[in-house]
Amino acid sequence: QVQVVESGGGLVQAGGSLRLSCTASGFSVDDYAMGWFRQAPGEEREGISCISSTVGRSYYADSVKGRFTISRDTAKNTLYLQMNSLKPEDTAMYYCVANPPWKYLSCSLAQDRFNYWGQGTQVTVSS
Repeated sequence: QVQVVESGGGLVQAGGSLRLSCTASGFSVDDYAMGWFRQAPGEEREGISCISSTVGRSYYADSVKGRFTISRDTAKNTLYLQMNSLKPEDTAMYYCVANPPWKYLSCSLAQDRFNYWGQGTQVTVSS
């Protein structure tokens, strides 16, 4: 059974850092396309980063480029999102997503590309 479980959210001051973790089960993190989405209250869900299977090519939304880094640890079967220079507008529920690759170097910030979603972890950035 494919499952992803997020952890690592919390409250942080603006300018601070957090690292989110996504523990995978039922598949290997390097075999699936994976990513992170977020949703703030009253806002649409936003894809912020993805990483392709195998070679691990990554992509970022403009809103987080240069501040967030996606990575994975195959030994721990875990996906990470390192978030630096956090801003109050980064406050949201963060979701880990996964899907078997739909083509070589699959990586997308579109919700409909991912069938497996975690329950989310809350990140709150205070000003």
